[in-house]
Amino acid sequence: MKTIFSTRKVLWLHVSFWCVYISFNLYQLSTFQRRVDSFDWGHALGMMVFHLVCTLLIAYLNYFYFLPRFLHRRKLLLYLIEFGIPFAGIVYLRVYVQRHFVHEPEFLERYFNSPWFVFQLSAITLFIVIFIGLLRFVGDWFEFEAAKKEVENEKLTAELNFLKAQINPHFLFNTLNNLYYLAYTKSDNTTEVISKLSHVMRYMIYDASHSQVLLSKEVEYMEDYISLERLRLNNKIPITFTVKGDTVSVSVAPLILITFLENAFKHGIPTNSAEAWINISIEVRDEICIYRVENSKLKGPNQHEKSGIGLINVKRRLELSYPGRYTLDIQDMTDRYSIELNLSLK
Repeated sequence: MKTIFSTRKVLWLHVSFWCVYISFNLYQLSTFQRRVDSFDWGHALGMMVFHLVCTLLIAYLNYFYFLPRFLHRRKLLLYLIEFGIPFAGIVYLRVYVQRHFVHEPEFLERYFNSPWFVFQLSAITLFIVIFIGLLRFVGDWFEFEAAKKEVENEKLTAELNFLKAQINPHFLFNTLNNLYYLAYTKSDNTTEVISKLSHVMRYMIYDASHSQVLLSKEVEYMEDYISLERLRLNNKIPITFTVKGDTVSVSVAPLILITFLENAFKHGIPTNSAEAWINISIEVRDEICIYRVENSKLKGPNQHEKSGIGLINVKRRLELSYPGRYTLDIQDMTDRYSIELNLSLK
């Protein structure tokens, strides 16, 4: 599609140039018509069409044949000889026809029979040939830019897919740890965890494969994840999750929010201490998604663990999916850890 679009832009440049060229010739004819008493418009237009056809012929003969041969072989002298012969022939034909079929007044006949006319006609024709030839380089530049952008987009898509692929085993590893813990303690919630895990994995495999998903789908996925964590913690830790605004008609990049939620559970709840807590909120306002995660910061075995690839991963995904359209504020305080992510959904 990009190649077709670039070709159309070059085509419009060609059409625009010839429209300007024809308009200029018509203006010149109208100027001559005002200067002389008798002016044959039919003959003048016929001569203009003849000159236009000759100019088109030599310009596009060079555009499609001589110039590509030169760019391929890089032999300037051979190019000048090959191009010079038909160019001289076209100019001679135009001069011959103009001089033998001129119906203009005497002072114009003297002009057409002068060396200055030959020089001027050659210079104008050569200028047009060079200009049309330059349009070929413009077209090649458009093609190069289109190909470059396509390669860049493919590279970015591959990187995004790689980053998303890293999330899946990361989440699965955490959830399997939770499932192992529940099975080890013979919890009655084990079957419910397996059911929710199946639902979550279905979302990750099918829905998250798209570049955008409905925010409501992402919210459902987060609710399932929180439910799994609540079951693991036996509902002993206060966890609040609030959603405000319209989440059904807006879309986000899939799995873009989960990392902050995972980190909150991983680093914010080192034990089943009654002092631990997590607050999560999503608000959609004026096509802006405001996502906040805040968790307690208690001393425990997980406090000094590194977040691993999770935070680096999500920052890179934000740069790729929302360039210049997001802000991320991370606050690492003494008793709590909080993040606020604003995403432009336009």
